[in-house]
Amino acid sequence: MRAIRVAPLALLGAGALTLLAPSAAFAAPGGASSTFNPTITPSVIAPGGRVTLGAGGCTGETTVSSGIFDTATIPSGSTTATATVDSDARRGAVYAVTFTCGSTGTSRNVNLTITGGATSSPTLTPTPTTVPTASSTALVPGGVRGGLGGSSGTTDTVEVAAGGALVVAAASGALYFARRRNADRRH
Repeated sequence: MRAIRVAPLALLGAGALTLLAPSAAFAAPGGASSTFNPTITPSVIAPGGRVTLGAGGCTGETTVSSGIFDTATIPSGSTTATATVDSDARRGAVYAVTFTCGSTGTSRNVNLTITGGATSSPTLTPTPTTVPTASSTALVPGGVRGGLGGSSGTTDTVEVAAGGALVVAAASGALYFARRRNADRRH
């Protein structure tokens, strides 16, 4: 009979451990949260144009690679570098550009779109990290990078606390109804 009372607590502990372990495994070195936020300016460009590559939040050397320009390196202590888009880039295509921060080993992808015509002036807004959908324009094939598939994004304390609260609420509700059901059977 005592084992039945302990089982919900064991499940609650296992649930909490399941929620907290991934956030600890993907935390940045030294306990700091990862703020690596790469950008490409402009995010839409004509073939042969120059783009500015930004590596905000990376304290080490950043390597930037894509099938649309030569691999570029943003040195430690600098936050930007420039690259020239290949003149034979396919108009209307979306290319994935991979930024790898050397100090944390974090990799992020940013999309670069090639325009159908000439651009009159560059767009100065940073491009957020996005995942292309089936409805977006054609992507240039370049293989798939293995990894966690986006499941290891940054996790903050609020998300962990909210997840823990949901687990506690679900376990408490299940325990309440299980005890209530047992009490009804006794009468």
